[in-house]
Amino acid sequence: MRFDYLIGIMPPLLEGFGVTLKMFFATLVLSLPLGLFLALARLSPWRVLRTLIGVYVWLLRGTPLMLQLLFFYFALPGFGITLADFPAALAAFALNYAAYFAEIFRAGIQAIDRGQYEAAKTLGMTYAQTMRHIVLPQVIRHILPPAGNEIITLVKDTSLIYVLAMGDLMRVTRSIVQRDFNTAPFGVAAAFYLGMTLILTWIFKGLEKHYSAYEK
Repeated sequence: MRFDYLIGIMPPLLEGFGVTLKMFFATLVLSLPLGLFLALARLSPWRVLRTLIGVYVWLLRGTPLMLQLLFFYFALPGFGITLADFPAALAAFALNYAAYFAEIFRAGIQAIDRGQYEAAKTLGMTYAQTMRHIVLPQVIRHILPPAGNEIITLVKDTSLIYVLAMGDLMRVTRSIVQRDFNTAPFGVAAAFYLGMTLILTWIFKGLEKHYSAYEK
């Protein structure tokens, strides 16, 4: 493998990696708060709302993300809604991952002992104050391992936007391989993904260590 060849292909690969990073962070910014909102809605006392959110979660988790991507980009125009490639992909990713994060948040909230809710009520705290000051800080500690797994999965799933010809890391990599008849760019792309997952693994290990200190 020639070093000068690797240096030569880095600019387009970095440009594709930028698109991948943009999709990754935009998805997190949208899906995490939406997932929390869906989890709280699914635990609400209103049965109709719980049922609607349950159907939403079932639908988004029960169909492939690839199918949802293709639906948002190719099928929505049939309903009079036309989105450019990035917004269409981001909508599919955010709605899909919000469904998964909703289940993670819901499990974390339900792991909190009911006695803490009753104690907060005795102290005169509202539901919102109880969630903000007592429940959610503990939920964050409980959900770190599954949320970390889901976020690392998101790193790899961003390669699916390749089907919308968005110029992400995977698409740029394949175009270089086809142009040069050289498979070295696959190894470089793998290094980019492994680097991202390694950094995220370190971050979540640090967070778990930080929050575990409060359990001692």
